Amino acid sequence: MTGRAVDGQIVVSSLTKAYPGFNAVDDLSFTVDPGRVTGFLGPNGAGKTTTLRMLLGLVAPTSGTATIGGAKYVDLQQPIEVVGAVLEASSAHRGRSGRNHLRAICIAAGLPLGRADEMLELVGLGAAGDRLFKGYSLGMRQRLGIAAAMLGDPSVLILDEPTNGLDPEGIRWMRDTLRDLAAEGRTVLVSSHLLSEMQTMADDVVILAKGRLVRQGSVSEVTASIAGALHIEVRTPQPDRLVDALGPLDAQVTTAADGHLLVTGATEDQVGEAAHAAGVPLHRLAAATADLEEAFLQLTHEGAEIR
Repeated sequence: MTGRAVDGQIVVSSLTKAYPGFNAVDDLSFTVDPGRVTGFLGPNGAGKTTTLRMLLGLVAPTSGTATIGGAKYVDLQQPIEVVGAVLEASSAHRGRSGRNHLRAICIAAGLPLGRADEMLELVGLGAAGDRLFKGYSLGMRQRLGIAAAMLGDPSVLILDEPTNGLDPEGIRWMRDTLRDLAAEGRTVLVSSHLLSEMQTMADDVVILAKGRLVRQGSVSEVTASIAGALHIEVRTPQPDRLVDALGPLDAQVTTAADGHLLVTGATEDQVGEAAHAAGVPLHRLAAATADLEEAFLQLTHEGAEIR
């Protein structure tokens, strides 16, 4: 299959990259769907960048496949029109302007030169297009990288740490831009260590630990699965009676430093019903909530331990 990807879906199947003594990527399988921002997460050394490089044909896999719209990257006739990628802050000739950098890519790819101006405006560099690259800040270089990735109007964007070096305004711009591009039906796969930002930017997440998949799903699904394993906080003036009332549930009850109870192994409803049946007054009954950072830390810790 050649040419533009039909639907832009990314499919990684049993992908492995072995080096002497270890596997950087180990039998990895996941999918990334169009119309959504997917966060690609994992600790340092989890295999994220190696996976992205195999997806883009820059590293040969030991086994397995990685396809975009059913095609390997090397089989795409016009890859710039299918995939836009930024694996590091944009690099360019220091004495060339941002506009001329983009125009050079257009000439090499057979694209209209006007695309350079359009993409500079898209990323907010219209006024800085004629400035020399050597005077660009890291944030401006990140924006120029996005502009270069978008020159071919690709259906797929693959970005490795695109928010690195951005200030809060730049991070917000990046978040809004990527969500807008996904809303147009594009596939957006983005790796980042900024988990709080991924919480608000991503629709789905793919989480790795030591080269293996530990969880894939929507952000809400992943965080809810962790929250279900967390404790319930209970405040009551009769803690001993409540502990006795929870006995039949086989729940685990511990006492926090301030005297309130932490219950695991039971639901809010079960705790409330047991307290009501025993006539124990409750001043607070609340399940702990998990965010993406908490889910990430727990999942990657568990994933590392199974190795």
